[in-house]
Amino acid sequence: MVKPMMRVLLTPLFIFFSLSLATAAIYNVVTLGAKGDGTSDSTNSFLTAWRTACDSVYPATIYVPPGQYLVGKTVFSGVCKSSAVDIHINGTLLAPADFRGIGSSDNWLVFERVTGVSIYGGGTLDGQGTGLWACKASRQSCPMGATTLEFTNSDNISISGITSVNSQMFHIVISNCNNVKVLGVTVQASGNSPNTDGIHVASSSEVTIMNSNIATGDDCISIGPGTTNLWIEQINCGPGHGISIGSLGWALEESGVHNVTVKTVTFTGTRNGVRIKTWAKPSNGFVNGVLFQHITMVNAANPIVIQQNYCPGGHNCPHQVSGVKISNVTYQDIHGSSATQVAMEFDCSEEQPCSGIILEDINLEGSNLPAKSSCVNAAGSNLGVVVPPSCLRIKLQKNQKKIKKVDGKT
Repeated sequence: MVKPMMRVLLTPLFIFFSLSLATAAIYNVVTLGAKGDGTSDSTNSFLTAWRTACDSVYPATIYVPPGQYLVGKTVFSGVCKSSAVDIHINGTLLAPADFRGIGSSDNWLVFERVTGVSIYGGGTLDGQGTGLWACKASRQSCPMGATTLEFTNSDNISISGITSVNSQMFHIVISNCNNVKVLGVTVQASGNSPNTDGIHVASSSEVTIMNSNIATGDDCISIGPGTTNLWIEQINCGPGHGISIGSLGWALEESGVHNVTVKTVTFTGTRNGVRIKTWAKPSNGFVNGVLFQHITMVNAANPIVIQQNYCPGGHNCPHQVSGVKISNVTYQDIHGSSATQVAMEFDCSEEQPCSGIILEDINLEGSNLPAKSSCVNAAGSNLGVVVPPSCLRIKLQKNQKKIKKVDGKT
């Protein structure tokens, strides 16, 4: 007896995924002409792979196999037909060894007006910036340098697993973007490399940075104007200048920074810990709703600092008063050792004093001398044990009655 054949019901969902799997393409840059010898210019092969993937109506993957690929200034631009383009990097992308090749270009690898791009793998982006660092150290006439990887005016971006080494300037920049995840990245540059911020976020929202190791010559993570809903967690920072909100307030009309969380971070031998810095000049910018939580300082200089007279190097300082309003900043469970005696410094604006500063469970010990705190125009409250003793001006709550004292009588 012949059994009847089983009838297969082809649902629309089944058809969609079957079609997607059948039509999804992988574009290998080597197949498109790239050479992994470290000397042949592979820029056009990467651009060809991008244009093909971007123009696909289905999800597409660009694959970079092991090898060293010399790539010049490259702009990966949208708008793409594909809503999902993966870039799987197992090899190393090399910037031109002569820093003047891209040093005046602002950026090396830039993605603009893209949606749904994911960069992942165990690969490396090598900015080959040591020559430019040496040029700047010798005080010659040098270009500013190029950011290694930048996303601008883009949405739904993921960067995971990659390593950025020896960037000429900033390593990774997120600008005017929404919904970005940076996970498990490694940043490596010399502790004396100038302006090599690890990750810079500006004018962006819903950005998450997690589980990353950053060692560089400037801020491990810097947060610029217009940043909202930023989450930073599980970061190892050092060497570097810490995690900084700012610098802010250079422009009179400037977007504020709101709703930032920095938690479970270890600073080792850094120049600063958690820092907010603004220029001393008029501005309508602001910082509001910031939480620094579960922070470990290992011989970090300036572990907690608000600096509203920021002027690096002391040259061309504005010598005015910062208009940036800093409020509702909480420091919770911060402990460890300070390389400087002033472990907590709140140098706030005379025009816009810091308010709503909360210190909770702080324990910072000096390396040689007892640690201390310093306050100018700063008000807030203290909870739990606070070491060194807080210098915040305690502001009365609205429901507390002010007591007026005249001639010794209340």
